[in-house]
Amino acid sequence: MMNTPNISEHLRLASGRLQQCSESPRLDAEVLLAHVLSVPRSALITNGDAPLEGPLLAEFERLIAECQRGVPVAYLTGTREFWSLPLHVTPDVLVPRPETEELVELILARLPADRAASVLDLGTGSGAIALAIASERPLARVIGTDVSAAALDIAAGNASSLGLTNVEWRRGSWFDAVAQQRYDIIVSNPPYVASRDPALKALRNEPLVALASGPMGWEAFVAIIASAPLFLTNHGLLALEHGMGQAPALAAILRARGFRDISSHHDRSGHARVMLANFHASTEEPS
Repeated sequence: MMNTPNISEHLRLASGRLQQCSESPRLDAEVLLAHVLSVPRSALITNGDAPLEGPLLAEFERLIAECQRGVPVAYLTGTREFWSLPLHVTPDVLVPRPETEELVELILARLPADRAASVLDLGTGSGAIALAIASERPLARVIGTDVSAAALDIAAGNASSLGLTNVEWRRGSWFDAVAQQRYDIIVSNPPYVASRDPALKALRNEPLVALASGPMGWEAFVAIIASAPLFLTNHGLLALEHGMGQAPALAAILRARGFRDISSHHDRSGHARVMLANFHASTEEPS
């Protein structure tokens, strides 16, 4: 009589199927099976000899097949952890990346915890950046904007689930979404992939509007940097996440628009990922 494959065996087989489409096939298989079984990942080890069959196995197989098609694990489970915060995500928002935590870390280092401040997060998506900052700096007033109403619904739901009340949401394209006031920090992880970049094929299940803003990949940066001086306080900070190879040109754009104290920062993989710059406010006012 043939034995029914157990949890450990199904994880081994699933990991093999994901080898060609995942950077972490074993982890992805474990996350998906833990989701199906509604148990923590640790339970998969302690219960590795338990059988897996019937509807639960069928659902696990379905999710593995979806993952093979390129659907992000976060969309399949509906959850992604960012800055230790559990965030609900759907195909309406970009999946938060670990690299973006470097952007949050740099902002928090420049944002005192003992006094009020205003932070504007442009293109907030799931709200990951805004919520991470709001959770660490309860005295800060954080505003997240997005052109997508569906994305803002996700962000607002995440804020509610986390019990964060010092963050609010506005709909609109970049600065069109906010009032005529100045902010201590403006942060953005904007779309920066060129619209014809072959890399977009691997990201086809995520919203294109959050990935590419035009044929060059610079369009969002140009728009944000052009208007940011009108919305920053004196010596206010502009913090931008960018793609590989974009740092030199991005620094040149910032200098041309009057920004100073420009610094480039690397992610944990050693790639230039974040650009910080300060602006000395002039007599310009928001219009």
